[in-house]
Amino acid sequence: DVQLQASGGGLVQPGGSLRLSCKASGIRFDDYAIGWFRQAPGKKREGVSCITGSSGLTYYADSVEGRFTISRDNADNTVYLQMDSLQPEDTAVYYCVTDDDLWRRCRALVSYDLYGHDYSYDYWGKGTQVTVSS
Repeated sequence: DVQLQASGGGLVQPGGSLRLSCKASGIRFDDYAIGWFRQAPGKKREGVSCITGSSGLTYYADSVEGRFTISRDNADNTVYLQMDSLQPEDTAVYYCVTDDDLWRRCRALVSYDLYGHDYSYDYWGKGTQVTVSS
């Protein structure tokens, strides 16, 4: 039974930082890419970042490039999303996802302007709320 548990959300002031975690179980973690989506009220869910399995290749949406950093700890079956210089437009529910072939879809996940929105991933974690407000 595959499970993804996202955590680490909260309320932060503009310019602040948060670190989200996504802990996975039920998969051979090293072999799986993990991605992050977010959904703001009234907006489409959008891809934020993605990291492949053992090679650890990283991908970012233009909107977060240079501010967010994705990483993974394969020994702990956990992927992290370090979010710095947060802005009110980063306010959203953040979800982690995985799929057997996510590794080949990471670029498309973050490049939705080019490839369109695709939510056909097998496994989604429950979201964690991030609110950026003064």
